[in-house]
Amino acid sequence: MTEIVLSEHGLDEAAVVAVARRDASVTLGEGARDAMSASAAIVARLAASEQPVYGVSTGFGSLASTSIPAARREELQRALVRSHAAGMGAPVEREVVRAMLLLRARSLALGRSGARPVVAETMLALLAAGITPVVPEHGSLGASGDLAPLAHCALALLGEGEVDVGGQRRPAADALSDAGIEPLTLTAKEGLALINGTDGILGMLVLALADLDVLLATADVSAALSVEALLGTDRPFGADLQALRPHPGQAASAANLRLLLEGSAIVASHREGDPRVQDAYSLRCAPQVNGAARDARDYARRVAGIELVSAIDNPMILPDGRVESCGNFHGAPLGLACDLLAIAVAQVGAIAERRTDRLLDRTRSHGLPPFLAEDAGVNSGLMIAHYTQAAMVAENRRLAAPASVDSLPTSAMQEDHVSMAWGAARKLRRSLDNLAAILAVELVAAARGLDLRAPLQPASRTGAVLAALRERVPGPGPDRHLAPELAAATDLVRSGAIIAAAGDLQ
Repeated sequence: MTEIVLSEHGLDEAAVVAVARRDASVTLGEGARDAMSASAAIVARLAASEQPVYGVSTGFGSLASTSIPAARREELQRALVRSHAAGMGAPVEREVVRAMLLLRARSLALGRSGARPVVAETMLALLAAGITPVVPEHGSLGASGDLAPLAHCALALLGEGEVDVGGQRRPAADALSDAGIEPLTLTAKEGLALINGTDGILGMLVLALADLDVLLATADVSAALSVEALLGTDRPFGADLQALRPHPGQAASAANLRLLLEGSAIVASHREGDPRVQDAYSLRCAPQVNGAARDARDYARRVAGIELVSAIDNPMILPDGRVESCGNFHGAPLGLACDLLAIAVAQVGAIAERRTDRLLDRTRSHGLPPFLAEDAGVNSGLMIAHYTQAAMVAENRRLAAPASVDSLPTSAMQEDHVSMAWGAARKLRRSLDNLAAILAVELVAAARGLDLRAPLQPASRTGAVLAALRERVPGPGPDRHLAPELAAATDLVRSGAIIAAAGDLQ
């Protein structure tokens, strides 16, 4: 996807990822231009009248009853952006800010916000020029949208504040001038329209969903390698057994495990005569846990899909000329989805850690050496790699505590229930970073276990994963500096190389 047309009907998930991560180009479609022009004309008529309209001829929040004279209404919009650009903390990641810019332009393009086409076009010009507003991490409560983060984006459109260009922070005025972009002069309601959205939260959710597609498939791969390395059985993953509890995610995960383990000489070697009645939960219940996470992902994807075609603002400009206040800026749907995903991510990491622990414990690994070490005692093997993994699992459990239950009233009690969805999205991103590393540790351990099962051979697909890992991470041997190997394995997980080696997974 190299070029995207922003229409009056919204966007899809793939477009957001393409712009945020791959710098795909975006243009404003004619339908969106017409919708925005019609909406802006309604606001212009209202701005010229004495009729009180929130955000057009009044103040904001608890100042909504303060009337603003017609001569000062453009000043009102500039002052709004400047005062609301009050964030603090480290800058938000480039991909998140690009998603925010795109998604705010997307909402304006629906023609329900009263902004002129030039507003969206200037946002798209920043994206095209690689100009990224510097947006501090803290400032959004996820109700009245992502006010502070979006205000920092809007400030850059005015030629104020700071931006990042090629990794260098610069004054926005200089960067816009160099790129030939004319700073915006806001008209009635446009400042409010630029900041009254949940675009940062939605952008982070969409990016998280793309990451989860890779990580959940990888979790099935790492589980399959562990099943082989621990001399487990594939029988619990049978289609007939899975059909007795037909959760879609569970069925997909079990199908992956069956495919991955098909033809495994290791599994076949103990199919008969094994005194064990059943495997531990961390092996046998992998489809139930990974599958439940898949179902949570699918729910969150439905939420994101609705948001991507929704008009998020307040007040809304309706085609019949009405201007109506509403609560569409509230981030509750997104916050709940992000919190659910953080719980799911914590569970997937937790069961992976249990399999890793089993691989390293000689009393439960069915013949593997302690900590998968060569000459255990002199060497510690993967002992401390497991500690690192366990630390990240513990952090993900803390990050699984929901942010969306923690409302904190603001704006003199006008905004007396907020979603905290921005916080939910931020912690979800950290959880996903941890999960990639957690799965990498399991893969390193399980791969070493497979090597130690030689001459028995793994299945063709798990063998292909082992070979891909061995291109970057050496096999068993004396102790060596492990951190670079774990980092390399994590890169393979994040890039999708592990699931590419496995091939054709759901």
